Amino acid sequence: MNKVGLISLGCDKNRVDSELILGLLSTNGYQIVSKIDQADIIVVNTCGFIEKSKRESINTILEIVSLNKKVVATGCLVERYLDELKKEIPEVSLWIPIHDYKDFNKHFMTISENDNVMNELDYRDRLFTTQKNTAYLRIGEGCSNHCTYCAIPLIRGEYVSRPLEDIVNEAISLAKIGKKEITLLEQDTSKYGSDFKDGTTLVTLLEKLVNIQGIEHIRLLYLYPDEINDELIDFIAKNPVIYPYFDIPIQHSEDSILRRMNRRGDKKLLINLMNKIREKVPCAVLRTTIMVGFPGESEEDYNNLLAFIKEMKFDHLGAFAYSQEEDTPSYDYPDQIPEEIKNKRLDQLMKTQQRISYQVNKKHVGEVMDVLITGREDNYYVGRSYWNAPDDIDGKIYIKSDHKLAISDEVKVKIVDSYVYDLLGEEVQ
Repeated sequence: MNKVGLISLGCDKNRVDSELILGLLSTNGYQIVSKIDQADIIVVNTCGFIEKSKRESINTILEIVSLNKKVVATGCLVERYLDELKKEIPEVSLWIPIHDYKDFNKHFMTISENDNVMNELDYRDRLFTTQKNTAYLRIGEGCSNHCTYCAIPLIRGEYVSRPLEDIVNEAISLAKIGKKEITLLEQDTSKYGSDFKDGTTLVTLLEKLVNIQGIEHIRLLYLYPDEINDELIDFIAKNPVIYPYFDIPIQHSEDSILRRMNRRGDKKLLINLMNKIREKVPCAVLRTTIMVGFPGESEEDYNNLLAFIKEMKFDHLGAFAYSQEEDTPSYDYPDQIPEEIKNKRLDQLMKTQQRISYQVNKKHVGEVMDVLITGREDNYYVGRSYWNAPDDIDGKIYIKSDHKLAISDEVKVKIVDSYVYDLLGEEVQ
């Protein structure tokens, strides 16, 4: 029997692919191992989003190739640069781009001793890498927003909503195996149903999911600002099953930059949206993503962005410097910003957000949260609540407890102190 190990890089959408691949291989008789040195075949599921992630993917492949094992490279980087990679790293045993996932095992069999012919990736076979009571649930594929800096449409294609019944059936199956918390994923979850002709929307889907027995918590990630309407906000406000957690990547605040990015909406829309959410959902957690150093970003644009962040006071904010990606429209834009300036702006922005985050986190002191235990560090348990997503970006909740807790336990925690990114709490009975 072939022993297979897998390394998953990049976002949690990639993680779902990895879980489906592991499930397919396990169903076909391969033994899945957690330690790379035990594996006969190692799968590297790559990311190809920006330069930093591409370097990480290539370095990981090269590192695994040096172990003299069979290496299978798959994922976004492979989809985007298949021909170049084949030439540059001939030591890789097998390349499987995303468009070949429908025949994944058929390709995999060419380097293995296994002759089972079950080819389809199927959610019913999925091997989870999350905690026992949590799971990601992907609701679509691709993206049709065509932001001028983004390669996702080149890699994953145009947006296609997953059939409603298919998603609901998977959610039911997740509940039956004890998955109490599900996180909905796609590049733009707010676009769900827009390619159907029957009026289906994200709210239509949520109406089905909140009534599934066993699903206690639902979190939404990656909402596009101009697609968040009153119906969605009101539905989240009145449904306790859905976490009051709004992940809204805005990329920038200034109208001229947003237009050059081909982002819909403007600063006025963003301000009105954030204020409306906080008015209708007083306990709302707002998370966003910001890009600095986009071509043509002036000092005035950047300073206005800092002022906007100070005004909005996001609970969680991630930022990155613009990456000049070939085959995207902004690659050829004039007024490219030097790396030194981009990095300086990024550093200043994150220092600004650190001060905001510290002030925002103080409001949670005294609050009692339902916390899922995720680990242990030194003398503290570590967990998360409605306040932070499962992707390790939002900080952690450190917990003191007088008795032993286990991973995946759910406990009530009173927050007693706050830090720049993290919270400290004590278990309460």
